[in-house]
Amino acid sequence: MSSIQQQKLKKIAVVTGASSGIGYEITNELAKNNYIIYACARRVDPIQQLVDEFSNAVIKPHKLDISNPEEITQFKQFLSENLPNEKLDLLYNNAGQSCTFPALDVSNDVMEQCFKVNVFGHVNMCRELSQFLINAKGTIVFTGSLAGITPFPFGSIYSATKAAIHQYARVLHLELKPFGVRVINAVTGAVKSNIADTRPLPETSVFNFAEGQEAFKNRQLMAKKSHPMPADVYAKKLVKDIMSGSDPVDIYRGKLATVMSFIMLLVPYRILEFGLKKYFKLDKVFEALDSTDEERLKRKSA
Repeated sequence: MSSIQQQKLKKIAVVTGASSGIGYEITNELAKNNYIIYACARRVDPIQQLVDEFSNAVIKPHKLDISNPEEITQFKQFLSENLPNEKLDLLYNNAGQSCTFPALDVSNDVMEQCFKVNVFGHVNMCRELSQFLINAKGTIVFTGSLAGITPFPFGSIYSATKAAIHQYARVLHLELKPFGVRVINAVTGAVKSNIADTRPLPETSVFNFAEGQEAFKNRQLMAKKSHPMPADVYAKKLVKDIMSGSDPVDIYRGKLATVMSFIMLLVPYRILEFGLKKYFKLDKVFEALDSTDEERLKRKSA
């Protein structure tokens, strides 16, 4: 059998954000399951190790910045020239960017870039590659997040992007069902990756005092402190979900994903906020600000 004939027998996937973390391990797991993968990322050098492990050209690195619509259009043209019968079996929308700042400190540029990567890029990928997926009756997967359903402090913009993509995925699931295309929204808990935001608290922040800085630092370390699931374990679960043929819309994978989903459904919001306040050490912020108010009142009365 020729290599072209073999390629036609294999399923073909596109994975974004494939250079590290979840995307890297998803690419690895799909290759083990006989997929041909266009592994897309802004930096393709880290993908070379996987390319070397699979010597039969299963993994094809492709430089792509999904925040740039023109690059997505060019990628569509590339696929139209290279996909057998213009069929794509899987689009795995994984690329993402973190944004950990107090809500009042997020600049327009930071907010815009986060939405470009986490929302606009995925929407544009789905639109531009949709016909290939319809031709194959394929599957679209989104890397969602617990942040999209849980009000983690100092994560308002990232949470907003994930909430947006969750809802987009659910509507897309309904709209593409008549065309035989599955849509899976993977609401993801803690998974070991390098997505954590390490940018410092802005000097002008209203939280720029000792207790506020401590709470902010504690939030930045959230993923590490929660003993995250290894990315390869997560990838095995997701690829199994993909290959199962089931059509659940939302699936919950990663550390604490299922537990937090039930908490969000069952726990009154006031109690939830109290728990988050304690966990992220915001109680110390409350105490510091309360004591400052008392001092102000004393100075006024004097």
